[in-house]
Amino acid sequence: MYRVMAADPDGYVAALDGWRQAQVAALRAVVRQAQPGLEEKLKWGHLVYFGNGPVLLIRAEESRVLFGFWRGKRLLDIEPRMRGGGKFELRTLALREDTPFGRETAMALVKAAAALDARLGDPTRRS
Repeated sequence: MYRVMAADPDGYVAALDGWRQAQVAALRAVVRQAQPGLEEKLKWGHLVYFGNGPVLLIRAEESRVLFGFWRGKRLLDIEPRMRGGGKFELRTLALREDTPFGRETAMALVKAAAALDARLGDPTRRS
């Protein structure tokens, strides 16, 4: 498993190089612009953004960057290429150096994910 060694979110981005650093920095900027109220943490070895609970993640791997959403199953109408399953309806989009992915789509995903978090609460808590 690929792991980025860092003490904080800024260090996480700084520890990357090339296209992965550019991709993570761009996604991070989108999240901050679309939903500045989300709390950014370095958790589970990657960037995680929290509202009422975990909302989304950005994870750099050796050959891809994952852009994931705890309620991503509900966001497939915005980005149908997301894959995954299991707990919390988690879905991720695997971005490689040549993957086409627009800023507008990223913004729409972040805004929709945050709206679901605000409406439904922490996806890790059972009701």
